[in-house]
Amino acid sequence: MRTHLILPEEMVKEVDALVGKRKRSQFVGEAVREKLRRENLLAALAATAGILSAEDYPEWATSEEVAAWVHDMRRQDDERLER
Repeated sequence: MRTHLILPEEMVKEVDALVGKRKRSQFVGEAVREKLRRENLLAALAATAGILSAEDYPEWATSEEVAAWVHDMRRQDDERLER
């Protein structure tokens, strides 16, 4: 799809110097795709923030307990893979 974008002249010059005029659209498309991915991730994080409670997961009550839980899970995975 074709679209019209207004960008600062210096930004266009910098993009052209980096990738060349013929790859400008591809570069801008990739940059927009990356920004969309990041914004979608942030929205998902905001939507799920606080969904886990300490009452439901007492092993995650403190950062030390979380670290111990992660260590234990990794150890169990290692043991499972060694079998």
